[in-house]
Amino acid sequence: MKKKELRGTLLLVLTAFIWGVAFVAQSEGMKYVGPNTFNCVRMLIGGTVLIPCIFFLDKMKEKSTGKKEKMDAKSKKMMIIGGILCGIALCVAATLQQFGIKYTTVGKAGFITAMYIIIVPLLGIFLKRKVGIKIWISVVIAVIGLYLLCMSGTLSLSQGDLLVLICAFGFSIHILLIDHFSPQTDPVKMSCVQFFTAGVILLVPTLIIEKPAFADLTAAWLPVLYAGVLSCGVAYTLQVVAQKDTDPTVASLVLSLESVFSVLAGWVILHQTLTVKEIFGCVLMFAAIILAQLPSKSEKKKV
Repeated sequence: MKKKELRGTLLLVLTAFIWGVAFVAQSEGMKYVGPNTFNCVRMLIGGTVLIPCIFFLDKMKEKSTGKKEKMDAKSKKMMIIGGILCGIALCVAATLQQFGIKYTTVGKAGFITAMYIIIVPLLGIFLKRKVGIKIWISVVIAVIGLYLLCMSGTLSLSQGDLLVLICAFGFSIHILLIDHFSPQTDPVKMSCVQFFTAGVILLVPTLIIEKPAFADLTAAWLPVLYAGVLSCGVAYTLQVVAQKDTDPTVASLVLSLESVFSVLAGWVILHQTLTVKEIFGCVLMFAAIILAQLPSKSEKKKV
């Protein structure tokens, strides 16, 4: 495996870890504010956090190269278009997920959301992307692992399940959009644009429908801050940066570890019990990720 690909995979594992732990913050935050308000504030915080980061990174580049960093017209165009499209996809997917969780179990929501590990390679076929047999085997193993990890009831489809399934399509499109635009522009700046796009869109239902009181926002400050700074500002940006050097199908597989980390976070932080079935599910998912990263025969010959 190339160094850049390994770095990308490790960054995606860190992203999945932050998202997995963020489940606690999301569930706590929903006790005080509505789903639109929670997502709106976290997106706007995520975008705001990145502004000083962009300034700092530009200064670092300027110091190392000795000249002021300037984006060319094409890169700037890709940043704006990519950021807006990613922001819309993220806004739709995150909103559907928040509403879907209200009408289904957390386990089923986690399982259905992570179905992007199947949807991404399937959509990739329509985009004329080749997916090797090793990746498909990894996907099957990961789906079995996800089922053992998340599902405790039946596989019947409720209203909430349907919303979360559409959300999985939204996240799949988000992953493929990042894969397309990220290599063509500055990923951190594009990430900043996506957060402000999603946040501004969500301002409408937040102010018109939910009308949150300032007291509710202050009561939810800790989970909202975690979700905004770490889950959005850090994790989503790491995803954009990492996907510059990672195949979208492999990226979706690694990101599905979010379900594993959420269960482990519940075990460590909330002292929730882990069954043998859930532990086996975790092992299968980690095995799927490792299999997907193993070099194929053709790659070995090149080395």
